[in-house]
Amino acid sequence: MPKKLKSQRRKKGKSLGDSEHDDTGFGDVDEVEILSEDHTVADDASFNSFYDDFGGDAENGAAAEDGAPDTQSRAEISAANRHNSLLEALSLASTIPSEKRSVKREQYLKRLFKAISQFAAGPPGQEAVLSRVDDAILPACKAGLRAGSAKPAEQYAACRVLEVTSVIIGHDQDDYVESIEQPLRLVIKGTHRAAVVRGAALRALAMTHFICGADESGTNSVLNLCEEVCAPQYRGEDVSPCLRAIALDCWALLSSTVADAYLAGDEMEEDLGRGLVILPLLSTCLNSSNMELRCAAGECVALIHESRLNLGIDEDEGENASERRFRRGSWDGSEWEVLMDEVKQRVAELSVESGRHMSKKAKKEQRATFRDFMATIVDDEPPVEVVNFRGGTVTLRTWREIIEINFVRHCLQGGFQIQLMTNETLHMIFDIDASTINDATGAALSQLEKRLTMSKTSEAAKAADLDMTRRRRTRTNVKNYFITADGEDI
Repeated sequence: MPKKLKSQRRKKGKSLGDSEHDDTGFGDVDEVEILSEDHTVADDASFNSFYDDFGGDAENGAAAEDGAPDTQSRAEISAANRHNSLLEALSLASTIPSEKRSVKREQYLKRLFKAISQFAAGPPGQEAVLSRVDDAILPACKAGLRAGSAKPAEQYAACRVLEVTSVIIGHDQDDYVESIEQPLRLVIKGTHRAAVVRGAALRALAMTHFICGADESGTNSVLNLCEEVCAPQYRGEDVSPCLRAIALDCWALLSSTVADAYLAGDEMEEDLGRGLVILPLLSTCLNSSNMELRCAAGECVALIHESRLNLGIDEDEGENASERRFRRGSWDGSEWEVLMDEVKQRVAELSVESGRHMSKKAKKEQRATFRDFMATIVDDEPPVEVVNFRGGTVTLRTWREIIEINFVRHCLQGGFQIQLMTNETLHMIFDIDASTINDATGAALSQLEKRLTMSKTSEAAKAADLDMTRRRRTRTNVKNYFITADGEDI
C-alpha cells in the first residue's frame, strides 16, 4: 500500500478533525477556522512604530548626531520613505486576486492595512489611495470576502482594509459606498460566517457611511440593520454577545450624526425617537453576562440620555436651564420613566460591582467605564475626555464626540496618532486646528533628544520610578500601621 502524502498524515497527538497550521498560524486546510474575539489585523510592530515611521529612522538619527542633516531634511526623508512604502503595498495589492494561497493573500492584506493606516499621511497619501481604489483595493478586498476560498482571518483583514480606506479617502465618496455596500451586507447576513468577521464587516459598513456617505436614507438603512443584529436572534440564529456589542457600537456611531429629537424625542407618538424604541433591549443587555455587551449598551444609554437632556435646552425659551430641562428634557412624567429608573439603578450597581465571578482586571475596567456612564445618566453631568497626540490635545465634552473618536481609534489602531495629525477629514470632525499641529511637528525631536527624554533609562524615567517607589512604600506603611502602632495614638 503506497504511503500517504505528508500533508495527509495525522500528526502525533492530533485527531483527523484537527486543523493543521503552518508557521504563519493559518494553514491551507478545509476545516472551519475559529477566530478569537480579540483577533486583530495589526501586528505587534504596528503599535510601536509611530515614532520610528514618523520621526525618522535610526540611520537618519545617527547622521543627525554627527550634524549632517537637519530636522527638516530628516522629516522629508521619513515622509518620502513612508510614501514609497505605501506605493509598494498598493502595487502588491493588485496581485491579491490572482494569488492562490489564502495565507499569502492575508499577509498582503495585513501589509496593505498597515500601509494605508500609517503611511497614507496628508493629501499625497490620500491621492495615492484614491488613485488605486478601483483597480487595486476593491478587487483585493472583494477577493478576500469570498466565503468559499477565503479563510476567516483573510475575510477579517479584507473588512479592516475597507474600513480604514474610508477614513483616508474622506467624505462625499458615494461611489465607494455603493461599491462595497452589497458585499459587506452579504457577509453580515451570512450566519455561517465567523462572528468576528461579521462584526468587522458591520464596522466597515458603519464607518463608510459615517465618513464617506452623504445619503440620509443609507444611514437609516444601516441603523435598521444594526438594530436587527443586536437582537438576541437574527435570521433564525442566536447572535453571539460579541457581535451584538459591535452592532450597538455601530448604532451609537451612526446615531451620533442624527438630531437629538430623532434620537430621543417623543412629541409625535407615531414617530418615536430611535433611542426610545431600543431602550427595552438596552435594559436587557445591561443584565447580560458579557462585559463588552454591557459596556456597549451603557454607552448607548448615555448617548440617548444626553440627547434627551439637550431637548430641554432651547435658546428661544425664557426660563432658566433647569426649568427647560425638567419640562422637555426630563424622563419624569413620560412613559419611559419607570424603565429609565431601572436602567439608572442597574448602571449604578455595575459601577461598584464586585464578586469572584470576574477577574480583578475586568472589575476595574467595568467600574471605571460605568462610573463615567453614571455621571451622565444619573447625575446629568457631561463627560470630559482629553486625547493627547503629537502636536496638541483634543478635549471632548459630549458622548457623541467620545463615541466617534473611540470608533476611529479602533479602526486605525497603530495609525491613529499620525492620522489625527495629518488627516483633514478627522480635523474637520473633531475641530482640530491643522496650523497648530504643523507648527508643533516642525520642531521634531532628534534621536538623541528622544533617548534623553523618552527612553526608559532617561533621567525623567528614573525620577518617575523613584517617586512611584516612595509612594508605594508610603501606602504600604499606612496599611500596616495598625500592626506597628502601640494603640495609644490610633
